[in-house]
Amino acid sequence: MDQKILSLATEKTAEKLQEFLQCLKDDELTGLLQKHAVKGKSPGALLKGIFKGSPCSEEAGSLRRLKVYKYCIQLVESGDLHREVASEITGLLMLEAHSLPGSSLVELANGFVDVVREGSLVNGKSLELLPIILTALATKKENLAYGKGELNGEEYKKQLINTLCSSRWDQQFVIQLTSMFRDVPLSIEELEFVVEKVLRLLSKLDLQEIPPLVYQLLLLSSKGSRTKVLEGIIAFFSQMDKSHHEEQCGDDLLDLVTVPSGELRHVEGTIILHIVFAIKLDRDLGRELMKHLKAGQQGDANKTICPFSIALLLSVARIQRFEEQVFDLLKTSILKSFRDLQLLHSSKFLQNLVPQKSCISTMILEVVKNSVHSWDHVTQGLVELGFILMDSYGPKKILGGKITEASLVPSKTPSQQACRLGANILLETFKIHEMIRKEIVEQVLNRVVSKASSPISHFLDLLSNIIIYAPLVLQSCSSKVTEAFDYLSFLPLHTVQGLLKAVQPLLKVSMSMRDSLILVLRKAMFANHLDARKSAVAGFLLLLKNFKILGSLSSSQCSQSIGATQVQVDVHSRYNSVANEAFCLEILDSLRRCLGQQADVRLMLYEGFYDVLRRNSQLANSIMHTLLIQLKQYYEPKHDLLPPLKLEACILAQGDQIFLQEPLAHLLCCIQHCLAWYRNKVMPEEEEEEEEEGFQQDLEDMLESITLRMIKSELEDFELDKSADFSQATSVGIKNNIYALLVMGVCEVLIEYNFTIGNFSKNKFEEVLSLFKCYNRLSDILKEKAGKGKSTMANKTVRSFLSMKFVSALLVALFRDSSQSHEESLSVLRSSNEFMRYAVNVALQKVQQLEETGQVDGPDGQNLDRIFQNLCEITRVLLWRYTSIPTSVEESGKKEKGKTISLLCLEGLQRIFHTVQQFFPSKIHQFLRALDITNEDEEEEDVNITQKATFQIRQFQRSLVNLLSCQDDDFNGKEALILVTILSSLSKLLDPSSPQLMQMLSWTVKMCKENSLEDASFCKGLMNLLFSLHVLCKSPVSVLRDLSQDIHGQLGDLDQDIEVEKPNHFAMVNLKTAAPTVCLQVLSQAEKVLEEVDWLITKLKGHLGQETLSEEASQEVSLNQTLEKAAILQLGTLLTAFHELVQTALPSGSCVDSLLRNLSKIYTILTALVKYYLQVCRTSGGIPNRMEKLVKLSGSHLTPQCYAFISYVQNIQNESLSFAGEKKKEKTAAVTTAMARVLRETKPIPNLIFAIEQYEKFLIHLSKKSKVNLMQYMKLSTSRDFRINGDILDTALQEQETDEENERMTDQTVASEERKDDDSQEPAKKKRKKK
Repeated sequence: MDQKILSLATEKTAEKLQEFLQCLKDDELTGLLQKHAVKGKSPGALLKGIFKGSPCSEEAGSLRRLKVYKYCIQLVESGDLHREVASEITGLLMLEAHSLPGSSLVELANGFVDVVREGSLVNGKSLELLPIILTALATKKENLAYGKGELNGEEYKKQLINTLCSSRWDQQFVIQLTSMFRDVPLSIEELEFVVEKVLRLLSKLDLQEIPPLVYQLLLLSSKGSRTKVLEGIIAFFSQMDKSHHEEQCGDDLLDLVTVPSGELRHVEGTIILHIVFAIKLDRDLGRELMKHLKAGQQGDANKTICPFSIALLLSVARIQRFEEQVFDLLKTSILKSFRDLQLLHSSKFLQNLVPQKSCISTMILEVVKNSVHSWDHVTQGLVELGFILMDSYGPKKILGGKITEASLVPSKTPSQQACRLGANILLETFKIHEMIRKEIVEQVLNRVVSKASSPISHFLDLLSNIIIYAPLVLQSCSSKVTEAFDYLSFLPLHTVQGLLKAVQPLLKVSMSMRDSLILVLRKAMFANHLDARKSAVAGFLLLLKNFKILGSLSSSQCSQSIGATQVQVDVHSRYNSVANEAFCLEILDSLRRCLGQQADVRLMLYEGFYDVLRRNSQLANSIMHTLLIQLKQYYEPKHDLLPPLKLEACILAQGDQIFLQEPLAHLLCCIQHCLAWYRNKVMPEEEEEEEEEGFQQDLEDMLESITLRMIKSELEDFELDKSADFSQATSVGIKNNIYALLVMGVCEVLIEYNFTIGNFSKNKFEEVLSLFKCYNRLSDILKEKAGKGKSTMANKTVRSFLSMKFVSALLVALFRDSSQSHEESLSVLRSSNEFMRYAVNVALQKVQQLEETGQVDGPDGQNLDRIFQNLCEITRVLLWRYTSIPTSVEESGKKEKGKTISLLCLEGLQRIFHTVQQFFPSKIHQFLRALDITNEDEEEEDVNITQKATFQIRQFQRSLVNLLSCQDDDFNGKEALILVTILSSLSKLLDPSSPQLMQMLSWTVKMCKENSLEDASFCKGLMNLLFSLHVLCKSPVSVLRDLSQDIHGQLGDLDQDIEVEKPNHFAMVNLKTAAPTVCLQVLSQAEKVLEEVDWLITKLKGHLGQETLSEEASQEVSLNQTLEKAAILQLGTLLTAFHELVQTALPSGSCVDSLLRNLSKIYTILTALVKYYLQVCRTSGGIPNRMEKLVKLSGSHLTPQCYAFISYVQNIQNESLSFAGEKKKEKTAAVTTAMARVLRETKPIPNLIFAIEQYEKFLIHLSKKSKVNLMQYMKLSTSRDFRINGDILDTALQEQETDEENERMTDQTVASEERKDDDSQEPAKKKRKKK
């Protein structure tokens, strides 16, 4: 039978074949097909024969074809056929599908839909046919029955796709069904429907099935809906990451985690690769990704920016076309995230409104952590991003050469946080990925060397952290480090010190690197440039500090001729003391040569020797002998000769110029610190070795002799007295200045030395006081001479040589030592008020130096732990001195020039509280505990910072209340201001949610309401405190409104005939403080509130632009309504505040300028709010009543008053110009200044008028959209950026008419005269012509 069909099919005509097929029953035909298909006997030829004998033009043939199609589909789907046979059958069915009539196509398509809906697919092979059937169906123009109605082919196809996407898909055929839609022609609407269906199914699939499905989705996106596909994939993995994180952070008892972390990361990595590959093929997909993420950045960035999308972006950055866009987007997103966080942290108002989301920095560091799972395509992007952030947001050099960096200070500004994030990215990437380590180190070193003129502390910190993490690993990069050493001579000193400190661990494990460094430093030691020689000294000192000798050999037994390159260090042993000692002694030998160089080089050496001694005690003998030999050059050995020091040997004359050659005071300072250390540390251990102590005895004898002779010496012995020349313009004056500073320095060093060794001896303290008197006489002369000459030295304070440790001990002895045995000797020092003031002044200077540079002079000046201990001690003393002897008591007792000791103590406390918060934020609890003398035994863990800070706050509050209760004559404005500044510093330590902060706010409000002092600076400080506390509790708009009413009441109205009621909310606002002090504070705070409102409106706009899931929609709407209400209420209250200020007769100047700028800003923000409601009207409908009320308020209470204020400003400016014009003959400069001021103050006026016009323009648009007439509240004014003044115009027109009349009269006169001339001259002309 089958052979007959095949033979008949070969004939030219199909009539016999048709007849034969008609004779066959359906079962016989299907049986033949099954036999051929299952056995693999070329079913294709049989099918072709059947199709040839079943023409679609005949109904019977059409039905037979339909039955064959249905049976073949079942066969293919059954799974009984070989793959090749199934493919052959499917291919033939595809070829013949277009010839099927519409009804057959409908039946076949419905069959497929039913199979999918019922979940009866076996292997999904037959689905390959469905796209052809749907495509063929779409081409049918005739109407086909659908339910009770009819549809054409295209519409029917749409309904089928709708039905198919609405039904449940079997999990195992999701990928095949998605792939099937690629071959179906889909409209945009149909494609979106399909994409949404597939995206919904992502969460129901196994993790391993997601990558192939995403691949199919990406292929499908080439038809359109690219944004929806990308958005869906990113949202899905964002949710997956969130759920996975919650599971990991959840209950530890639940060991069953839904998805293993490694598996999820591998899947994410595969999908990122799929997307990047798709973007390489389809540029539009990349554009849509960037567009989607940029749009998300405007609204809620957490919906688009997540670890997965960041990793995706970093992978896309490898495509050159998108590299710049990606990093720009990430940079702006990071900075925006940090700015938003900063804004939220500084405002309780915003914290209550907006829920805090995870920071982008956490997400990026999570990407770094995840990249360990074979995300090689992400690591390069991470490294680039890290360096871009560090380059873009690192510390900058500002005007005056000052650098905006302090590596010890925690990052506060968004730029600093972005830079710190970049460093963290690079450090964490370095830790995880070995392959990228070399590149990171090379790039860091390149920047250190090439950007030497710019601040590079952030790169040095990163290098240090990298080397500390893996010094042995970095031996592979030793060539790059050695190459960087070659540039040491050309780098600034601070860069050299930072670099050498960073690579110091490497020098301990790499001999070759250490040798290379020594060669470079030796060359630098003899370089022409002073900085290069200083760098060499810094390098050698660092090596001495870090290569310790454990003392197996004494220095006298070791030859100094061993070269550094000859010393072999065993890396695997912890120390090799013989080699280290030879190495260190060789370096010391090199450093001795520096003692013949310039003062700056010697200075570095003297400052560094103490640290070397402390870290490497076995070098004590060599260093002390060196210092002894150096001192002998300037010491007068004859005990009866005065002065004891050869000052002339300390200076160098080159022509007319005089230079300091030997910093003698620094040399003595170094000697006395080294002696003190030697006496305390080494002597107890070496009591038996008396021969080693020769240098100690010599040095002590010399210092004793210098002390006694310095006391006996008069200023004339140093050629210094009041009659001496101290001018900086002459060489004699410069020499005398150098001598004076040397003598003062020597006195200070001897004061510390004698106090330290004196052991509370009365004689020693008398010597100390005598030395101080010598110091003080010179100090007074220098101040007097500098004051007369008005030189820069008048403003410079001579840096003290006293160490911070000694200052701390001295203050304790002077103010807190109540021991009976010490009383007699201390009374010598206490008898001198000048000496006590000097001690406090030096403490103040040390704290100031710490505040500005992060370190102090003297031993342990860079050891922050020791500095902190000294700081606690000093604070305790200053606090006790100020609270026990207030300034008022001290001033009433003794009138002396300069500040009182109590006021100096208070200044010191102010600086200390600020410095501790800046440099020691993690030690605040220790600091406060140290101040509380009553609870010294309290455990550190029990310290409650808020309670301790409150205790201190109350002390200073009492002091301020007592000060304010004084009579006006006794009131000290400076002290009051310092007290307020201290209270501001301490208030930052309070927990924002604590009742103590509310109490402090109430107290501050009370102070502002009850005190009517006319001190502008105190008022400004108190207002700052009020606002800084207020924003931590609630929005300050109501306070701004009250203050504005007070300002209006005090300064009066624009219209002088109107008498303004004085509300007196705050007594602090009076005629002297209202403007500019309080007014500027109010406007500054109002500007901050406007920034917050602007931020809220931007956030609202972002929410509008983002589509939300149905379950999130209701939450989103309620959040939006809350934000809208808050923004409108803030603006409404601010409007009432500005309503008062624009009616106030403000004086010309900064207040007017600031108010005009703020008014422009409030109108700009009102316009932004109107634009937001325009968007709302397009989507949902009307505007709320409160918005209508706000518009009404702006129209009645602000706009008319703004125009009146503009007229007032122009009038006062005209008056100032006319007043300046009257004095024109006297002073031209005054007129120029007045003109410049008027131009500056009128500049904001056009901007304000433009802002008002823009607001009104968009109000008109909103009125049309919302069907609410908002313009009924607005009155148009003639004031614009140009103004037509009616009076001036009338005068000008009258003048013009007069001029025209005069011209007419003149013309008539001239014309009549010309006629007369013509009559007399005409005959003469005629006569001339006749001749």
